[in-house]
Amino acid sequence: MATKQKAGSSGSPEPPFRKAGYETLAAFRYTLRRFLRFSESAAETVGLTPQKYLALLAIQGFPGRDYVAVSELAEQLQIRDHSAVELVDRMEAQCLVARRPSAEDRRMVYVTTTSEGKEMLKKLAAEHREQLRRLGPQLRLLLRAVEESD
Repeated sequence: MATKQKAGSSGSPEPPFRKAGYETLAAFRYTLRRFLRFSESAAETVGLTPQKYLALLAIQGFPGRDYVAVSELAEQLQIRDHSAVELVDRMEAQCLVARRPSAEDRRMVYVTTTSEGKEMLKKLAAEHREQLRRLGPQLRLLLRAVEESD
């Protein structure tokens, strides 16, 4: 029975994985996990769940504006719309976000970060940037190794 191989960009089958390829992928995953664990701990130290931190970041970091529709937030967090609504409810109760109706479509509601939410995010973003600066060289080396591996 013949096995199907995925074709590369040139149409030729991809070469089999070697031990070094697995080691590179494992090291990359480990480095990403270290960053994610740092992120989770940093959020918890200021009284936020990791998901609330990610929501604040998604709102403030949304391209071209500092507010989002709930469906956009759900997409950014890769969660279902109803889960995003529940998250916004909890964050609103903590005064981290506020809802505001759209000026164009009164049925549409946007979520924006409050000044309290912005202050928490500002502190956490600075810590995250510093952690990324520490891990950046290692991540770049690992990405280069993935690009160059066969």
